[in-house]
Amino acid sequence: MGMVNEHYLRLLSKDFPNIKKASAEIINLMAILSLPKGTEYFFSDIHGEHEAFIHMMKSASGVVKNKIDELFGQSLSSEERGRLASLVYHSENEIKRCKSEDINMDDWYRVSINHLIEVCKSVSTKYTRSKVRKRLPKDYDYVIDELLHADESVNKEHYYKEIINSIIECQVAEEFIIQLSNTISRLAMDRLHILGDIYDRGPHPDYIMDYLLEFHDVDFQWGNHDILWMGAAAGNWPCICNALRVNIRYNNLDMMEVGYGINLRSLALFALKAYGDDECARFIPKSLDENIFVPTDRALEAKMHKAISIIQFKIEGQRTKAHPEYEMDDRLLLDKIDYENGTITIDGQTYELRDKNFPTVDPKDPYKLTEEEETLMHMLEASFLESEKLQKHIRFLYSNGAIYKATNGNLLYHGCIPMTPEGDFEEWTINGVTNKGKALLDYLDAEARKAYFNGNGAGEKGDAGDILWYLWLGSKSPLFGKDKMTTFERYFIEDKATHKEKSVPYYKLVENKEICEKILVEFGLPPESAHILNGHVPVKLKDGESPIKGGGLLFMIDGGMSKAYQDKTGIAGYTFISNSRYMALAEHHPYNKEQQEGTSPEIKIVEYFKTRMTVADTDIGEDLKQQVEELKLLVSAYQKGIIKEKI
Repeated sequence: MGMVNEHYLRLLSKDFPNIKKASAEIINLMAILSLPKGTEYFFSDIHGEHEAFIHMMKSASGVVKNKIDELFGQSLSSEERGRLASLVYHSENEIKRCKSEDINMDDWYRVSINHLIEVCKSVSTKYTRSKVRKRLPKDYDYVIDELLHADESVNKEHYYKEIINSIIECQVAEEFIIQLSNTISRLAMDRLHILGDIYDRGPHPDYIMDYLLEFHDVDFQWGNHDILWMGAAAGNWPCICNALRVNIRYNNLDMMEVGYGINLRSLALFALKAYGDDECARFIPKSLDENIFVPTDRALEAKMHKAISIIQFKIEGQRTKAHPEYEMDDRLLLDKIDYENGTITIDGQTYELRDKNFPTVDPKDPYKLTEEEETLMHMLEASFLESEKLQKHIRFLYSNGAIYKATNGNLLYHGCIPMTPEGDFEEWTINGVTNKGKALLDYLDAEARKAYFNGNGAGEKGDAGDILWYLWLGSKSPLFGKDKMTTFERYFIEDKATHKEKSVPYYKLVENKEICEKILVEFGLPPESAHILNGHVPVKLKDGESPIKGGGLLFMIDGGMSKAYQDKTGIAGYTFISNSRYMALAEHHPYNKEQQEGTSPEIKIVEYFKTRMTVADTDIGEDLKQQVEELKLLVSAYQKGIIKEKI
C-alpha cells in the first residue's frame, strides 16, 4: 500500500473508525446502486415566464397527473382526479375554492391528505428512506415520514387515522396539505437541468431564480441572455445597456426596480431632458405583461428605451474598436449615418432612417458619450453592482453552471459548437490563445469566470467582462450562433432584409448524424449511446419542424416558453424527461393564467432503454462504486493491522 493511499485511508478512517462502520456503509452504498435511476428534467429558454415554469415544475411536466390517473383511475372520476392534480399544483387556490363550496372541510381535509399521501408514496419509491426524509419540510418531516411508511395492518390503522385527525384538530391541515403538495413536486423531480436563457422578455426571471435557489439539485448551461446579465452584474457597460434596453422594451419595470432594486430614475430624467420633444415612436415598449408595482408611462418608457439604445450603440462601438479580434467592425454603424440627410450607407446601399433625431450624437465623433451619458452610466453601473439579490442570483448561476455539461451520457449546451461549413470545429484566437471544439468552450468558460470574479469591478470605462458581452452577441460565440445581432437595423431601417441574422453552419450540420457523432466524440461521450440536448433556437412545430435532429442523437428543446415566440412555434415549450426506463419529450400548451393551470402536455417517448437504468449506470453511481472500493481497502487495512480500529 503506497504512502498516498495509506494517508487517504487514515483520513477516511475518521468517518469510519472500525470494520463495522465501514461495512455498514458498503452495504448502504451497494443498496443505493441497485435503485432505479432518478428522473431528470431538462428545460430551456424559460425567458422570465415564471408562472408557466413554476407550474411545469410543480406538475413535473404532467408526470404528477399521470401518477394520479394510475393510482385513482378506478376510484375517482376524471373531474376528481383533475382537482387532486390542481391541489398539488396550486394548493392555496384549490383550498380557497373548496372553502367557497358548501362542503364539510374536515372531511375534505381528511380525504385529501389520504390521497396526497398515496401520490407521495408513488413518487418516492425510487429513493432511499434517508433521501426522502431529507426532502421533507422540516416542520412536518416526522409526521409525513410516519404516514408514508405506516403499513395498513390492523396494528397501525388506528395510529394512521389518529395522525390525520390530530392534524385537523390542531388546525394545521391547510399548511400541512400545502407542504405535502410541495413535497410531491420535489420528489417527482430528482435532478433539474436548465439549458440556458432564464432571463429577458418574460416578466420575472428573479422569481424563477428565487425558486431554483431552493431546489435540491439543479445545474445551468448558460444561455446568451444569462451571460448578458452575468456581464451586467460584473459592471460591464455594454451588457448593462443591453439588459436595460431589452427589459424596457418588454416593459419589465417591476423586475428591474422592485425585484432587483435597479434605480432607473436617473435614466428617466436623462431621457426626458434629451428626448423631451421626441415621441420616440419606434421605441414604444411591447406589453406582454403588465407591471403591478411600478406605474407604466409608455411615453416615458419609449424615451428611456431610445436613450439607452443610443448609449448602447456608442459604447459597443468603443468596445468593438478596442477588440479587433472580435471581428465586429460591421457593427460600427453610427459613423455610417449622414446626419444631415437622415440616411445610412451599409455595404454600399443607402437607406433612409425611420428615426432621424440624434440629439446626443456628435457626427464628428459619434461613439463618444456626452458628459451626462458618462455620468448616467456610472450611476447605472453602481446600481447593478450594489444589487444584493442580483449578485446572489448571478453567483448561483456561476456556482451551479457552465457553458456545457456532460452528464449521464448526455451532452448539454445552450447554443452551438462553432463549426466551419465543411463540418470541422472552427478555431478562434483570443488573448493570443487559439482553440476549437471542447478546448474552446473550456477556455471561454474559464474566461467568463475570470470576468466576474477577477474583474476588479467594471474598470474605468466599464470594460471588465467584455468577453461576456462578446458571448452575448459575437459571431463565434457558442451561446449566440448567428453572424451578427442586427439591433440597430431593426430599430432604424425599414428594409427587413437588413434585419436578417444568419445562423451559423452548425444548425444545418446537426441534421446530419455523423456531425452529431463527431461532437459527442469531441466531448468524450460514446456516440452509440449518448445524446445531445440543445436549446436557443425555437422549434417551429406548427411549420412541421421536428425537435429531433441528427438521426435521433440531438434534441432541440426550445419550444417557445416565452409568449413572444408562441405564435411562431405553435406550442409553449418543451420539457425533456429521462427516467430509468425511457427518454421523452413533453410538449406543453400555453399556460392559462386565469385558471392558473395548463392543459396536460403531450408526452412522446423518443427512446426506450434496453434494460432499466439503475443508480449504478449513472455518473453518481460511478462515484459511489469508487467509494465502495475505497471502503473495502479500508476494511482490508483494518484486517491487516495497517490501520488500528477504534471500537
